[in-house]
Amino acid sequence: MAPRIDSHELEVASGTRSYVVACILTKRSQDGLALRSPSARLEEAVGLAAAIDLNVIGSGLVMLSEMRPSTFLGKGKVEEIAGLVTAEEIALVVMDCALSPVQQRNLEKAWGAKVIDRTGLILEIFGRRARTKEGSLQVELAHLNYQKGRLVRSWTHLERQRGGGGFLGGPGETQIESDRRLLQDRIGKLEREIEQVKRTRTLHRAGRRKVPFPIVALVGYTNAGKSTLFNRLTKAEVLAEDMLFATLDPTLRSLRLPHGTKAILSDTVGFISDLPTMLVAAFRATLEEVLEADVILHVRDISHGDTEAQASDVRDILQGLGVDPDNGRAIIEVWNKVDLLDEAAREAVVNSARRDGESQDAASRPIVVSALTGEGTPALLDRVEALVAAGRTMLDIDLSSSDGAGLAWLYETSDVISRVDDGDGTIRLSVRVAPERADQVRRRFGLAA
Repeated sequence: MAPRIDSHELEVASGTRSYVVACILTKRSQDGLALRSPSARLEEAVGLAAAIDLNVIGSGLVMLSEMRPSTFLGKGKVEEIAGLVTAEEIALVVMDCALSPVQQRNLEKAWGAKVIDRTGLILEIFGRRARTKEGSLQVELAHLNYQKGRLVRSWTHLERQRGGGGFLGGPGETQIESDRRLLQDRIGKLEREIEQVKRTRTLHRAGRRKVPFPIVALVGYTNAGKSTLFNRLTKAEVLAEDMLFATLDPTLRSLRLPHGTKAILSDTVGFISDLPTMLVAAFRATLEEVLEADVILHVRDISHGDTEAQASDVRDILQGLGVDPDNGRAIIEVWNKVDLLDEAAREAVVNSARRDGESQDAASRPIVVSALTGEGTPALLDRVEALVAAGRTMLDIDLSSSDGAGLAWLYETSDVISRVDDGDGTIRLSVRVAPERADQVRRRFGLAA
């Protein structure tokens, strides 16, 4: 089973008095990357903690010129937080950074409280959100690989000798060596099961290619509104909440474009800055839908103060997956949540999209939408259909009204753009087909190549 916290631990977690520390290394500002503001980084960290119902008592920013190998933070800041932990009876400190096992152990000793880092927190959220077998397997594998490196004698303050998969548990001192062996055995078993899942997904994709509907994939920063847009476009009811990582498992639904083109729309897990490498690797099978997509919709929360930094993070992850927008890949930026902007900000966004459009070809300029109200979604669907149709072949076909099987086959395997029923029993059709299907259609209806 996936490393889920049991019902008792869920109850404990929701009442755990917690403090969130966002650590900002100021030397990163020398990089040429779009950096989010420190306040936005802190807000995101608090949002991550809230996503697993922690009782966040307080939060704070720590600006660092360099990381300390032993505790990440400087001695003075460690002592300051220790006093706060004691005064506020904090049981858990969330460090919004990547801690080594040694740093985590030293901070726990210094503060007398449990400490988890950004990776551990995201793993906990993923453990809560996974619903399918595939998602659960991937989360558990990532969780165990993370936990394996932390099987050190750092849980002596916990009462329990043997814990569960959640951060509130943890192995006792006498269990460490046996746990390490058990973890490695379980990791091997999970890797084999995930390979089987990947083979099954490959077969499913091959089956879809036999009836080659184009694939449109939604990607974007977590909480950008992908699931709300997915529901708006497909009339589905996927979980869509104002919550980080509300969607984890991939969801596929059919999509009917304005002129009849059939497509498959895929919703994917949200991206986030500093997404743990082990999670990118674990969820690569899930994200293969993105690699297969004919059109990618990069959904951005245009109302967010750090929308540019978030967009940069998404592009970096896409490139890490092998999706290169400069290599002929059809990617549309969807500037979502325009309904949250006041009139002046909305006008500025629309003008910015127009300027971006003038500097790009028409097919790649941003589309301004509100997934919540539906504003802009007709234009988005028109753009998607135009991109899908650009690589397809138009054919004119005349067939007898008695050829019901042929007519049904055309409707099943192509986009019927127009149909005229003549009085002499002839049906005149204009259809649009995928390039790999064109010769088959020509042969079936005796058309010249």
